[in-house]
Amino acid sequence: MNESDNKAHILIVEDDDKLNDQLKQLLQAKGFEVSQSFDGEQGLLMALRQNFDLVLLDVSLPRKNGYAVLKVLRQNRTTPVMMITAHGAEEERITGFRNGADDYLAKPFNLTELLLRIEAILRRSRPEIQTEPDHTKLLRSGLEADKNKHQVFFHGKKVSFTPIQFKLLWTLMQHPSQTLSKPTLYRLVLEREFSRYDRSLDMHMSRVRRKLAAAGMPPDRLQTVHGTGYMLL
Repeated sequence: MNESDNKAHILIVEDDDKLNDQLKQLLQAKGFEVSQSFDGEQGLLMALRQNFDLVLLDVSLPRKNGYAVLKVLRQNRTTPVMMITAHGAEEERITGFRNGADDYLAKPFNLTELLLRIEAILRRSRPEIQTEPDHTKLLRSGLEADKNKHQVFFHGKKVSFTPIQFKLLWTLMQHPSQTLSKPTLYRLVLEREFSRYDRSLDMHMSRVRRKLAAAGMPPDRLQTVHGTGYMLL
């Protein structure tokens, strides 16, 4: 198998020409093979005729909307699908999942967050594809984490975390100074869907912050971005 055979192939079905091209350039820069479609009818035909590793599917499409595309696709294929929409309504997210979507992202979205979600889906569906550098150690301004040993040190002082707390901190350390939304962290860290009534993530973050502060790290390095998520400085 040559290198191109092992590249994940992603289909973008998005009628906004500028956004479609922007996503294509972003994904190609990350090493993905990318195909484009600009309407639902064509996108569905492409998804049925070719083998894609992931479909990025807009909801509001000409000729056939995203939900109609997803419904027919699920009758024929198990290709992972991430729905993209300008609507953030809870009902539309639920509709997407009921119709078989693997994930859901509302516009405007953070491109880093999009990549994180794509990588999470591909790790589940095609674990043989390496979607990110296989770092086992991270160092961020005196904060050191070892993924293999699940150990954390701040300026040489060991800080003990539960597996979930370590995973949360590791995820934030991978993307310093970038806000990661709660829905993304729920999916990547807690491995379940976000619910506005679920305070589990906030509880874990509070304990991570408290333990690091006790080791001497300024508490404001782990920031809460109100209404969005969390960020490590």
